[in-house]
Amino acid sequence: MPWEVVLTADRGSFTDYGGASSLGYVADMPARLVPRLFMDKFFTPPARTDKEGRALYAPYALRKVEAIVAKAGYEVAVVPPEKLKRAVGPKTKVLGISVHDPYGLSPVGTFLTMILGGGETWTAKFFKELSDEVEALKKKYDFKVIVGGPGVEQLMRAGRPSWADVIFIEDVEITLPKWLPKIVAGEEVPPVIKPSVNEYPAAEDIPAIINPARLGEVQITRGCPRGCQFCSITPITFRSLPISTVVKEVEINLKAGWAQVDLITDDVLLYGTSPYGPNRLKVNHDAIVKLYEAIRSVEAGGNKVRHIFFSHVSAAPVVESPKTVKAIAELSGFGPDKGDTPVIGLETGSVRILNKYMRNKAYPYPPEKWHDVVLDATAILNENYIYPAYTMTIGYPDETDEDMKQTMEIVEKIIDHDYIAWIFPLPVIPMYTSALRHLRHPTPDMLPERFWDILYESWRYDLRVTRRLAPIILQNSKNKLISRVVNYMIDKVFNSIEWMFRELKDTKGRSAAQLSRINLDNALGVLKSIYWLTRIAFGAKD
Repeated sequence: MPWEVVLTADRGSFTDYGGASSLGYVADMPARLVPRLFMDKFFTPPARTDKEGRALYAPYALRKVEAIVAKAGYEVAVVPPEKLKRAVGPKTKVLGISVHDPYGLSPVGTFLTMILGGGETWTAKFFKELSDEVEALKKKYDFKVIVGGPGVEQLMRAGRPSWADVIFIEDVEITLPKWLPKIVAGEEVPPVIKPSVNEYPAAEDIPAIINPARLGEVQITRGCPRGCQFCSITPITFRSLPISTVVKEVEINLKAGWAQVDLITDDVLLYGTSPYGPNRLKVNHDAIVKLYEAIRSVEAGGNKVRHIFFSHVSAAPVVESPKTVKAIAELSGFGPDKGDTPVIGLETGSVRILNKYMRNKAYPYPPEKWHDVVLDATAILNENYIYPAYTMTIGYPDETDEDMKQTMEIVEKIIDHDYIAWIFPLPVIPMYTSALRHLRHPTPDMLPERFWDILYESWRYDLRVTRRLAPIILQNSKNKLISRVVNYMIDKVFNSIEWMFRELKDTKGRSAAQLSRINLDNALGVLKSIYWLTRIAFGAKD
């Protein structure tokens, strides 16, 4: 049945990635290298729905907007893109779309297309497919389309779709209810709406989701107080959500069967801290432990919380408060067979670059101690069954050979200590709302020559770490076949692609062009892939 307000996203966002969120990065690869069959069945399977086409679980961002719209008094439904034609109709006034990586210009998407010969990413392809459908439906039913989410910065710098009536930037708890009546009535509104200083909601004014989010997602902090220049998140937006809100959302997810809790945060160890004053960025051990204990005690729908994961953390607070790391690891249920792989911004090994572009990254320690902070943090995390996915930003306009030398040194130190950590060198991306928004979007020839040396050393180590962590990567996968596929890739394929990274190193990235001719997303590619997959499924041996 059609609804008054419908919310959706493209397939690259509206999926649970088969229960293993780390497999979502496959969608950042060039579409020609991954057959559609694999995306549909394994890496980005469609979300399950009820009889009316509404999602049984959905991306957290859409669930948050759903709660805001419902609180404002509107009839609203969250539907996956496959059910969009059924959800909209003459009654529909507004279609809301959440975008994450609509043009494949994210740091990961940019990087993977660089090294794999270019081409449209699956995230971009999924968005184009949704765009075509939205355009056709809008012509038929004449509803208004609003767009929000982290990917709107790509629309602002690379071109907004013709069907997008209003783009909402950043928090919408206040701006959306303010402008939605005018949008529903068909009145003229600004094409871009961004909160004024007094339109960022207080933590207690952010409503809890009213229906389950995929993977048991629950937000505990919003924003980041560190203020790195390459990032679009500003310190003014930092808040810690009340425990009461978090517990409500955990209960909703538990009732839907999600016994894991996946905490959404830019830094789990900054929960309950203050971005200002004498306790600025200081770890609030008691607040964090109280939060984790409250989550762990939740029971709903006959389910209990089994494990708690978190998406991001910073190195400095890990070193500042090892006891907090230990406490959350124990409360999360981590151990030899159950761990976490959060993203951590390592960014650079250069003291000068750190000091200029991200001085607060090391706080409360001076930038000169950055190498020690990273190494100490990695050791502490590993001791508690937490395995960092370190991301690096390389390609600042004034980055020198000496800066790159120091960055290589920190990579070599992590490798020499044999820590269990991934290292992903990524290009600096000029996000629309960041201080570096005026930079050109990176291309291989723009990157420092040493980038390719760092890439080779990092990925050669990453492949080794991936083998060690295969059980952790797949610990929540619901699909046994995809687990076997990924294990096979790690065991057989990953061992044979070191040559690719060596060639990228030796040619300073030019060898990537050789991969541009490969296309597996066609009939022959599908047949080859099905044959390979069948052999794996039935335990064929080489």
